[in-house]
Amino acid sequence: MANAPVQRMSQLMAKTLRDDPADAEVLSHKLLVRAGYVRRTAAGVWSWLPLGMKVLRNVERIVREEMDAIGAQEVLLPALLPKEPYEATGRWEEYGPELFRLQDRKGGDYLLGPTHEEIFTLLVKDQASSYKDLPVILYQIQTKFRDEARPRAGILRGREFLMKDSYSFDTEDEGLAQSYALHRQAYQKVFERLGLDYRICAATAGAMGGSKSEEFLAPAEAGEDTFADCPNCDFAANTEAITYELKEQDASAAPALEEIPTPDTPTIETLAAHLGVEASATLKNLLVKVDGEIVAVGVPGDREVDLGKVEAHFAPAAVELVTAEDFVGRPDLVRGYVGPQGLGEKVQYIADPRVAPGTAWITGANKEHTHAKNVVAGRDFEVDQYVDVVVVQEGDPCPKCGTGLKLDRAIEIGHIFQLGRKYADALKLDVLGQNGKPVRVTMGSYGIGVSRAVAALAEQTADDKGLCWPAEVAPADVHVVAAGKALQIELALDVSEKLRAAGLRVLVDDRAGVSPGVKFTDSELMGVPKILVAGRRSAEGVLELKDRRTGEREELTVDEAIARLTV
Repeated sequence: MANAPVQRMSQLMAKTLRDDPADAEVLSHKLLVRAGYVRRTAAGVWSWLPLGMKVLRNVERIVREEMDAIGAQEVLLPALLPKEPYEATGRWEEYGPELFRLQDRKGGDYLLGPTHEEIFTLLVKDQASSYKDLPVILYQIQTKFRDEARPRAGILRGREFLMKDSYSFDTEDEGLAQSYALHRQAYQKVFERLGLDYRICAATAGAMGGSKSEEFLAPAEAGEDTFADCPNCDFAANTEAITYELKEQDASAAPALEEIPTPDTPTIETLAAHLGVEASATLKNLLVKVDGEIVAVGVPGDREVDLGKVEAHFAPAAVELVTAEDFVGRPDLVRGYVGPQGLGEKVQYIADPRVAPGTAWITGANKEHTHAKNVVAGRDFEVDQYVDVVVVQEGDPCPKCGTGLKLDRAIEIGHIFQLGRKYADALKLDVLGQNGKPVRVTMGSYGIGVSRAVAALAEQTADDKGLCWPAEVAPADVHVVAAGKALQIELALDVSEKLRAAGLRVLVDDRAGVSPGVKFTDSELMGVPKILVAGRRSAEGVLELKDRRTGEREELTVDEAIARLTV
């Protein structure tokens, strides 16, 4: 904020560290702690120190400005929420162990909000009665809570985090599409202003429900998401959202099914080696339990099953791998030798589209030490349902143009959904239409990870010296460093006040008894875009201006420095 008081490091609550925290795995975790921006309070729970708060508030400001620009209205809903709305939509149970549940002194059930679709729906139900009250977009910037099983990577994957969530309410699907487009454009402006490198990727709706869904991903080595990017066209998608076209083949000339002895070949690797064939010629059949019922998942032998896709397909049902105990009393299931042609009606069989009708395979014969060849899909076995369930690999064909895809890691920084009427149906959100009859409202849900954006920026912009913030989110515009002597400190404080009066945000290192080397190291670690040093030529009124990102330096008088920094 312009004309804010000069922040003096002699008074700043921030201690820098020379060494990385012992539990830090990723760059942002290491640097945000070492530079005095955040401190760990508990597993997945973080405290924001003054410098960190400045960066966090700058991200908030940019998000708020772009949301306001599309006509969204800011509200603030509680984080402590009643059970009943989430029970009505089924998410009290669907969320599973990630949901923080608690009771008040009277035994009433509550939760700490992981996301607020239900509560926003009820707010609009209370406030809007007619089509004249819509469309409307509401948003908040608020702390969310999710009980991560393994919180990691500092503020990237915590149990509480700051998020902007907004919700659109329209009476028609066309209106929802317009609200979605407005958010998509606003998000592009937000991430461009933040200085983030990002991709817009097709995504699955998951537990949120709804139809269209896109993620905004920031490529980074520390990312928890894998996305596919086509080098030839504009296709980009989270790997969980990539689907393979079902291409039926002609199997009229295929030989009859034949069982063959295959001793001690319970794995694809041992089977392929024994028969001298490629793993791609075999059919892998993974057994899982869906709400306790065994389901077989068929994929080519050279591919891995993406359990996340399987879970998404069966959600909200619980999916888990079978154990040795599940084979007891099941003579139809021969461990290591399962084939789809012998499963019968007791076991549902889903398969990847690569196991298309007419394709022939080597697979288990449902007998010990025996496999079958020439097992043709659609002739020798039926697939109950086709679902794309393989792990996407580098080089898989682009669904749009066929070029080999490239895979990369990324941090999810935003997600937009066309929810439709899932929550409006559950909570009976209607308004009177133009004809005087009730109209069911359609909704969109749109999130930006505000605290995650800070970590993503740190990951993308840091160098070997430390943080390196883009100007609009940095905790200050200029970091003035007094090399150490009284004259240098006096000059640094004087120029800091002049810079403040000129409208700049200033951090000044006026610490006495701290060596120049430590101060210079700290200034690079903290990552303010411009560093102004009162050093060896202070007696002449000459300062050194350094660009933190490029390392370029120049000597300037006080007036020249102020003119250069206020351009």
